[in-house]
Amino acid sequence: MTHKVLVVDDDPEIRDVVHIFLRNEGFTIFEAEDGLQALQILNREGIDLIILDVMMPNLDGIKACFKIRETSNIPIIMLSAKGEDIDKITGLTTGADDYVSKPFNPLELIARVKAQLRRQKLAEESYGKSTSDSGIIEINDLIIDKRRHVVTVSRKEVSLTPLEFSILELLASHRGQVFNVERIYQSVWKEDKYLSDNTIMVHIRNIREKIEDNPREPRYIKTVWGVGYKVE
Repeated sequence: MTHKVLVVDDDPEIRDVVHIFLRNEGFTIFEAEDGLQALQILNREGIDLIILDVMMPNLDGIKACFKIRETSNIPIIMLSAKGEDIDKITGLTTGADDYVSKPFNPLELIARVKAQLRRQKLAEESYGKSTSDSGIIEINDLIIDKRRHVVTVSRKEVSLTPLEFSILELLASHRGQVFNVERIYQSVWKEDKYLSDNTIMVHIRNIREKIEDNPREPRYIKTVWGVGYKVE
């Protein structure tokens, strides 16, 4: 099956470069020059992944990502000339799955696109797979339904992105075991090489904001300083 990738950037040269490299890898490419055009294309086409620039006219990437996340868990890779940590954190906090700074190596971008699509496929296969156990993880008021990809806390459903769900499921399935960021990345992204610096930290923070009564004093996801994270 040919995957459809939407490239959203107000710079036509950037769109052309990304278009050429992805097309050579067999992807079908759609282009938009701002967030408004991107939303229109998403409503018409069955897009599998979005490469979304941050700084754009009319509707920027941050606001567009918020809008997309209201209805879709499609993989989103943020693309921006800004390389500061705060900008990466902002992009990931909106619901993006990965972040690439300009100028970028097109081959690295392609690798990240493939990694996201691979992760999405594995998540969908896991979702539809019948297992011998109940598929339910219960930790106090936290319930993770692995088959339905649903998380509830105190009987209230919590909306997690596919990556957030995968990270929480990984930690909760190995309760008490400490995972460092590299191992989380390898387990969830299915990549041997750890490419992102603050990605795991931001996703952990997002999960805590959604499942913890007090994210500053988490009951579920604990930080083991200098080592990694675990669920108790």
